[in-house]
Amino acid sequence: MTPQDIHKPLLDSLSTAIILLDSHLQLCHMNPAAEVLLSISCERCQGEAITHFFHESADTAGELLQAARNADHYTKRHAEWQLLNGEQITVDYTVTPFTNNDGLVIEILPIDRLLRISREEMMASSQETTRGLIRGMAHEIKNPLGGIRGAAQLLARELPGDTFTEYTNIIIDEADRLRNLVDRMLGPNQLPQQSDLNIHEVLERVATMIRAESEDTIRIVRDYDPSIPDMHGDKEMLIQAFLNIARNAMQAMLESHTPAPSLTLRTRVRRQFTIGRQNHPLVIHVEVTDNGPGIPEEMAKQIFYPMISGRAEGTGLGLTISQHLIHQHQGLIECHSEPGETCFSLFLPMDSSHTNSTPMRNRHAEV
Repeated sequence: MTPQDIHKPLLDSLSTAIILLDSHLQLCHMNPAAEVLLSISCERCQGEAITHFFHESADTAGELLQAARNADHYTKRHAEWQLLNGEQITVDYTVTPFTNNDGLVIEILPIDRLLRISREEMMASSQETTRGLIRGMAHEIKNPLGGIRGAAQLLARELPGDTFTEYTNIIIDEADRLRNLVDRMLGPNQLPQQSDLNIHEVLERVATMIRAESEDTIRIVRDYDPSIPDMHGDKEMLIQAFLNIARNAMQAMLESHTPAPSLTLRTRVRRQFTIGRQNHPLVIHVEVTDNGPGIPEEMAKQIFYPMISGRAEGTGLGLTISQHLIHQHQGLIECHSEPGETCFSLFLPMDSSHTNSTPMRNRHAEV
C-alpha cells in the first residue's frame, strides 16, 4: 500500500480541494472537494495528465515537473484556471512534492467568492461615499434654488405688464429643472412596499414597454425558468430598475443601428449564493442581455456612478437609480460587456417562506 492510499480517507474528509499526482503528472487521486471544484470524476479520470483537467498557461506542466524533480515547494496566487467545461475560476494553489520525490500534492483554494465579496464591498463603499457627497451637494443647491424661485415669483408680481414675464418664467422653470435633477440624483427616498410578486410579471411589464417604445423594432427573447416561485419585494421599484437597464440597451442598439437588434430576458435560480457577506439559500438570477455595440472599456467601471453616460442626451442616472433600487432589495447588480453583447446580471434574494408558491407558466419564446 502506497502512502497515498494510506492518506486517502483523511484527504477525502477535508473541505480543501486536494489532488495527488505521480511523477509524470498523472492523476492518482482527488478528494470530493476537488471533484466538485473541477467538475470532474476522479474514478473516470484517474491516470490522465493533470493538464487535461485545467489550462493555466503553456508553462504549467513544466513548472510542476520541475517541482517534482527538484522537490520544490511553491505557491501561486490568483491563478486563472480554464476548466474542461469552459468555466474559468480563480484559485490560490500550493504544490508540495512527496518526500520520496515520486509525486506531488496540489492544494487548491478557490477565491472567486472572496474576490467578489471584496469587489462588492469596495463598490458599496464607493457608492455610499458618492451618495453622501450628492446629499451634501443637494442640500447646498436646493436651499438657494428655493430662494431664487421665490424671488422670481415675487418679482413677476411686482413688474408692470407682461414685458418681463418671459424672463421670470425662465428663472422659475430652470430652478424647478435643477431641483428635479438633484432629486433624481438622490434616487427614490421611500422604503420598498413589500408584497408577494412573480419576477416574470415584472419582466413582462418591462418587455411590453420596450416593445411599445421601440415600435416593435427590437426582438425580445424570453428564457424563463418556470419553477421560480414568488418573491417578496416592491413591484413598481423592480419594474423601474429593470426598465432603466432595458431602455438603455434599446437606445444603444437603435442609435448604433445594430443589425437585427435583440434583447434577451433570462431567469434562473442560484442556490447558496453570497451577496456581500451574507449567504442566501435561494437567489433569483435575472440576466438582461443585448447584442448592441457594448460599453466602452473606459466607461465600464464607472457606469453605476451618477452623471456617467455614453449618450449625448443621457443624464447618466438610470443605472444609478437601478442599482439603488436593487440594493434596497438586498440584491446585487453586475455588468459584463464586450462588442456585440452586454449582459446585466441582477441577483435578488428570495424569502425561503415563499418557495412553495405557484410558479408562472413556462415561457421560452421570442416576440
